[in-house]
Amino acid sequence: MRDDLIDQVTTLVREVAQTIVLPRWRHLSDAEIHQKSPGDLVTIADQESEVALTAGLTALLPGSQVVGEEAVAADPSVLSHVGDGGAIWVVDPVDGTNNFAAGKTPFAVMVALLRDGEPAASWILDVVDDRMTVAEAGSGAFVDGLRVKARTDNPGAAALSGTVSRNYFPDDLRDRVEAAASGLGTVTGGHHCAGYEYPAVVSDEQQFATFWRILPWDHIPGSLIVTEAGGTVLHLDGSAYRPADSGRGLLVAANEDIWRTVHTTLFA
Repeated sequence: MRDDLIDQVTTLVREVAQTIVLPRWRHLSDAEIHQKSPGDLVTIADQESEVALTAGLTALLPGSQVVGEEAVAADPSVLSHVGDGGAIWVVDPVDGTNNFAAGKTPFAVMVALLRDGEPAASWILDVVDDRMTVAEAGSGAFVDGLRVKARTDNPGAAALSGTVSRNYFPDDLRDRVEAAASGLGTVTGGHHCAGYEYPAVVSDEQQFATFWRILPWDHIPGSLIVTEAGGTVLHLDGSAYRPADSGRGLLVAANEDIWRTVHTTLFA
Protein backbone atom coordinates (compact mmCIF):
# COMPACT_ATOMS: atom_id res chain seq x y z
CA MET A 1 0.00 0.00 0.00
CA ARG A 2 1.15 3.54 -0.68
CA ASP A 3 3.04 4.71 2.39
CA ASP A 4 0.97 7.84 3.03
CA LEU A 5 -2.49 6.41 2.28
CA ILE A 6 -3.23 5.15 5.80
CA ASP A 7 -2.52 8.58 7.27
CA GLN A 8 -4.42 10.42 4.56
CA VAL A 9 -7.56 8.35 5.05
CA THR A 10 -7.23 8.70 8.82
CA THR A 11 -7.15 12.49 8.39
CA LEU A 12 -10.09 12.46 5.99
CA VAL A 13 -12.30 10.34 8.26
CA ARG A 14 -11.56 12.57 11.24
CA GLU A 15 -12.26 15.74 9.25
CA VAL A 16 -15.60 14.44 8.00
CA ALA A 17 -16.57 13.29 11.50
CA GLN A 18 -15.62 16.61 13.08
CA THR A 19 -17.11 18.91 10.46
CA ILE A 20 -20.22 17.01 9.36
CA VAL A 21 -21.20 14.28 11.82
CA LEU A 22 -20.41 15.62 15.29
CA PRO A 23 -21.99 19.07 14.78
CA ARG A 24 -25.29 17.34 13.93
CA TRP A 25 -25.30 15.14 17.03
CA ARG A 26 -28.12 16.21 19.35
CA HIS A 27 -28.93 19.01 16.91
CA LEU A 28 -31.06 17.16 14.34
CA SER A 29 -34.51 18.41 13.45
CA ASP A 30 -37.32 15.95 12.76
CA ALA A 31 -37.05 16.85 9.07
CA GLU A 32 -33.43 15.65 9.06
CA ILE A 33 -34.28 12.09 10.18
CA HIS A 34 -35.99 9.61 7.88
CA GLN A 35 -36.89 5.93 8.01
CA LYS A 36 -35.43 3.82 5.19
CA SER A 37 -37.27 0.74 6.41
CA PRO A 38 -39.00 -0.15 9.69
CA GLY A 39 -36.53 0.57 12.48
CA ASP A 40 -33.74 1.61 10.08
CA LEU A 41 -33.06 5.34 10.14
CA VAL A 42 -31.01 7.67 7.98
CA THR A 43 -30.12 11.26 8.84
CA ILE A 44 -28.76 14.22 6.95
CA ALA A 45 -25.41 13.51 8.64
CA ASP A 46 -25.29 10.02 7.08
CA GLN A 47 -26.00 11.44 3.65
CA GLU A 48 -23.59 14.38 3.83
CA SER A 49 -20.84 12.28 5.41
CA GLU A 50 -21.04 9.71 2.62
CA VAL A 51 -20.88 12.41 -0.06
CA ALA A 52 -17.78 13.92 1.52
CA LEU A 53 -16.07 10.56 2.09
CA THR A 54 -16.82 9.44 -1.46
CA ALA A 55 -15.26 12.57 -2.91
CA GLY A 56 -12.24 12.43 -0.64
CA LEU A 57 -11.51 8.71 -1.00
CA THR A 58 -11.74 8.65 -4.78
CA ALA A 59 -9.47 11.69 -4.94
CA LEU A 60 -6.88 9.87 -2.81
CA LEU A 61 -7.03 6.80 -5.05
CA PRO A 62 -7.97 7.78 -8.63
CA GLY A 63 -9.89 5.06 -10.44
CA SER A 64 -11.29 3.58 -7.23
CA GLN A 65 -15.00 3.02 -6.61
CA VAL A 66 -17.10 3.51 -3.47
CA VAL A 67 -19.76 1.20 -2.08
CA GLY A 68 -21.53 3.27 0.56
CA GLU A 69 -24.51 2.35 2.68
CA GLU A 70 -26.60 5.26 1.44
CA ALA A 71 -25.61 4.77 -2.20
CA VAL A 72 -26.80 1.16 -1.94
CA ALA A 73 -30.04 2.31 -0.31
CA ALA A 74 -30.62 4.55 -3.35
CA ASP A 75 -29.47 1.97 -5.91
CA PRO A 76 -29.13 -1.65 -4.68
CA SER A 77 -27.06 -2.60 -7.74
CA VAL A 78 -24.13 -0.66 -6.24
CA LEU A 79 -23.71 -3.49 -3.72
CA SER A 80 -22.46 -5.84 -6.45
CA HIS A 81 -19.26 -3.79 -6.76
CA VAL A 82 -17.99 -5.27 -3.48
CA GLY A 83 -16.93 -8.29 -5.52
CA ASP A 84 -15.26 -6.27 -8.30
CA GLY A 85 -11.56 -6.22 -8.99
CA GLY A 86 -9.39 -3.18 -8.42
CA ALA A 87 -9.72 -0.77 -5.52
CA ILE A 88 -13.11 -0.56 -3.79
CA TRP A 89 -13.88 1.61 -0.78
CA VAL A 90 -16.64 0.37 1.52
CA VAL A 91 -18.16 3.17 3.59
CA ASP A 92 -20.50 3.36 6.57
CA PRO A 93 -20.88 7.13 6.95
CA VAL A 94 -22.51 6.87 10.40
CA ASP A 95 -22.59 3.44 11.98
CA GLY A 96 -25.10 3.31 14.82
CA THR A 97 -27.45 5.78 13.17
CA ASN A 98 -30.32 4.97 15.54
CA ASN A 99 -28.09 5.86 18.49
CA PHE A 100 -26.91 9.00 16.73
CA ALA A 101 -30.46 10.12 15.90
CA ALA A 102 -31.50 9.56 19.52
CA GLY A 103 -28.61 11.68 20.78
CA LYS A 104 -26.90 8.63 22.31
CA THR A 105 -23.60 6.84 21.90
CA PRO A 106 -21.93 4.82 20.51
CA PHE A 107 -21.73 5.70 16.84
CA ALA A 108 -18.80 5.59 14.44
CA VAL A 109 -17.56 6.38 10.96
CA MET A 110 -16.16 3.32 9.18
CA VAL A 111 -14.18 2.82 5.98
CA ALA A 112 -12.54 -0.24 4.43
CA LEU A 113 -10.40 -0.62 1.33
CA LEU A 114 -10.70 -3.76 -0.78
CA ARG A 115 -8.15 -4.67 -3.41
CA ASP A 116 -9.33 -7.33 -5.84
CA GLY A 117 -11.95 -8.41 -3.35
CA GLU A 118 -9.63 -8.76 -0.36
CA PRO A 119 -9.55 -6.38 2.64
CA ALA A 120 -6.40 -4.27 2.48
CA ALA A 121 -7.05 -1.69 5.21
CA SER A 122 -9.79 -0.39 7.46
CA TRP A 123 -10.58 2.57 9.70
CA ILE A 124 -13.12 2.88 12.54
CA LEU A 125 -13.50 6.22 14.30
CA ASP A 126 -15.42 6.47 17.57
CA VAL A 127 -16.63 9.98 16.83
CA VAL A 128 -17.38 11.28 20.32
CA ASP A 129 -14.19 9.88 21.89
CA ASP A 130 -12.13 10.65 18.76
CA ARG A 131 -10.59 7.17 19.02
CA MET A 132 -9.28 5.80 15.71
CA THR A 133 -8.77 2.07 15.19
CA VAL A 134 -6.89 1.16 12.02
CA ALA A 135 -5.77 -2.10 10.46
CA GLU A 136 -3.65 -2.90 7.44
CA ALA A 137 -3.55 -6.43 6.06
CA GLY A 138 -0.36 -8.12 7.18
CA SER A 139 0.73 -5.17 9.33
CA GLY A 140 -1.50 -5.42 12.42
CA ALA A 141 -4.16 -3.34 14.15
CA PHE A 142 -3.63 -0.02 15.91
CA VAL A 143 -5.60 2.27 18.22
CA ASP A 144 -4.49 5.88 17.92
CA GLY A 145 -1.17 4.69 16.53
CA LEU A 146 -0.44 2.05 19.18
CA ARG A 147 -0.44 -1.58 18.13
CA VAL A 148 -3.08 -3.74 19.83
CA LYS A 149 -3.44 -7.48 20.30
CA ALA A 150 -6.51 -9.42 21.30
CA ARG A 151 -6.24 -11.64 24.37
CA THR A 152 -4.77 -15.08 23.75
CA ASP A 153 -6.15 -17.09 26.70
CA ASN A 154 -9.59 -18.56 27.28
CA PRO A 155 -10.87 -18.02 30.82
CA GLY A 156 -13.80 -20.39 30.30
CA ALA A 157 -17.45 -19.90 29.44
CA ALA A 158 -18.53 -18.56 32.83
CA ALA A 159 -15.95 -15.76 32.67
CA LEU A 160 -16.73 -14.58 29.13
CA SER A 161 -18.67 -11.42 28.32
CA GLY A 162 -20.05 -10.41 24.98
CA THR A 163 -23.03 -9.41 22.90
CA VAL A 164 -25.67 -11.09 20.80
CA SER A 165 -27.35 -8.65 18.41
CA ARG A 166 -30.71 -10.41 18.67
CA ASN A 167 -32.81 -8.00 16.60
CA TYR A 168 -32.37 -9.81 13.30
CA PHE A 169 -32.15 -13.42 14.49
CA PRO A 170 -34.98 -15.74 13.43
CA ASP A 171 -37.43 -16.17 16.29
CA ASP A 172 -36.62 -19.84 16.94
CA LEU A 173 -32.86 -19.28 16.94
CA ARG A 174 -33.20 -16.16 19.10
CA ASP A 175 -35.14 -18.14 21.70
CA ARG A 176 -32.54 -20.93 21.76
CA VAL A 177 -29.63 -18.50 21.99
CA GLU A 178 -31.25 -16.51 24.79
CA ALA A 179 -31.85 -19.71 26.75
CA ALA A 180 -28.28 -20.92 26.18
CA ALA A 181 -26.72 -17.56 27.10
CA SER A 182 -26.99 -18.43 30.79
CA GLY A 183 -23.99 -20.71 30.22
CA LEU A 184 -21.79 -17.67 29.63
CA GLY A 185 -20.70 -14.98 32.06
CA THR A 186 -22.39 -11.83 30.74
CA VAL A 187 -24.40 -11.55 27.52
CA THR A 188 -26.14 -8.36 26.44
CA GLY A 189 -28.12 -7.38 23.37
CA GLY A 190 -25.28 -5.24 22.08
CA HIS A 191 -24.72 -1.56 21.48
CA HIS A 192 -26.40 -1.34 18.06
CA CYS A 193 -23.09 -0.26 16.55
CA ALA A 194 -20.68 -2.71 14.91
CA GLY A 195 -18.10 0.07 14.95
CA TYR A 196 -18.13 -0.26 18.74
CA GLU A 197 -18.41 -4.05 19.02
CA TYR A 198 -15.37 -5.01 16.94
CA PRO A 199 -12.85 -2.72 18.69
CA ALA A 200 -14.34 -3.80 22.04
CA VAL A 201 -13.31 -7.39 21.28
CA VAL A 202 -9.77 -6.27 20.47
CA SER A 203 -9.51 -4.17 23.65
CA ASP A 204 -10.90 -7.03 25.81
CA GLU A 205 -13.87 -4.94 26.94
CA GLN A 206 -15.78 -7.98 25.72
CA GLN A 207 -14.53 -11.27 24.35
CA PHE A 208 -17.11 -11.97 21.66
CA ALA A 209 -19.89 -10.50 19.54
CA THR A 210 -22.53 -12.28 17.50
CA PHE A 211 -24.46 -10.88 14.53
CA TRP A 212 -27.13 -12.26 12.21
CA ARG A 213 -27.55 -9.61 9.50
CA ILE A 214 -24.33 -9.17 7.51
CA LEU A 215 -23.90 -6.02 5.47
CA PRO A 216 -20.43 -5.27 4.09
CA TRP A 217 -20.09 -1.75 5.54
CA ASP A 218 -20.95 -3.11 9.00
CA HIS A 219 -18.47 -5.98 9.03
CA ILE A 220 -15.58 -5.59 6.59
CA PRO A 221 -13.86 -2.80 8.58
CA GLY A 222 -14.13 -4.51 11.95
CA SER A 223 -13.37 -8.02 10.73
CA LEU A 224 -9.97 -6.92 9.41
CA ILE A 225 -9.21 -5.14 12.68
CA VAL A 226 -10.07 -8.22 14.75
CA THR A 227 -8.17 -10.68 12.57
CA GLU A 228 -5.10 -8.42 12.37
CA ALA A 229 -5.17 -8.24 16.18
CA GLY A 230 -5.16 -12.06 16.35
CA GLY A 231 -8.89 -12.60 16.76
CA THR A 232 -11.31 -14.88 14.92
CA VAL A 233 -14.23 -13.97 12.65
CA LEU A 234 -16.23 -16.90 11.27
CA HIS A 235 -19.74 -17.71 10.16
CA LEU A 236 -21.81 -19.81 12.54
CA ASP A 237 -21.02 -22.91 10.45
CA GLY A 238 -17.30 -22.28 10.97
CA SER A 239 -16.62 -21.03 7.44
CA ALA A 240 -14.47 -17.98 6.79
CA TYR A 241 -16.11 -14.58 6.42
CA ARG A 242 -15.61 -13.05 2.99
CA PRO A 243 -16.36 -9.43 1.99
CA ALA A 244 -18.94 -10.36 -0.64
CA ASP A 245 -20.78 -12.85 1.60
CA SER A 246 -24.54 -12.49 1.78
CA GLY A 247 -25.10 -15.38 4.21
CA ARG A 248 -26.38 -14.95 7.72
CA GLY A 249 -24.73 -15.30 11.08
CA LEU A 250 -21.29 -14.20 12.24
CA LEU A 251 -19.41 -14.88 15.48
CA VAL A 252 -16.48 -12.65 16.37
CA ALA A 253 -14.12 -13.63 19.20
CA ALA A 254 -10.81 -12.60 20.70
CA ASN A 255 -9.23 -15.93 19.72
CA GLU A 256 -10.11 -19.30 18.24
CA ASP A 257 -10.49 -21.04 21.62
CA ILE A 258 -12.99 -18.44 22.83
CA TRP A 259 -14.82 -18.70 19.50
CA ARG A 260 -15.26 -22.46 20.00
CA THR A 261 -16.40 -22.03 23.60
CA VAL A 262 -19.02 -19.41 22.70
CA HIS A 263 -20.16 -21.32 19.63
CA THR A 264 -20.56 -24.56 21.57
CA THR A 265 -22.47 -22.78 24.33
CA LEU A 266 -24.84 -20.77 22.16
CA PHE A 267 -25.26 -22.77 18.96
CA ALA A 268 -24.41 -26.43 19.54
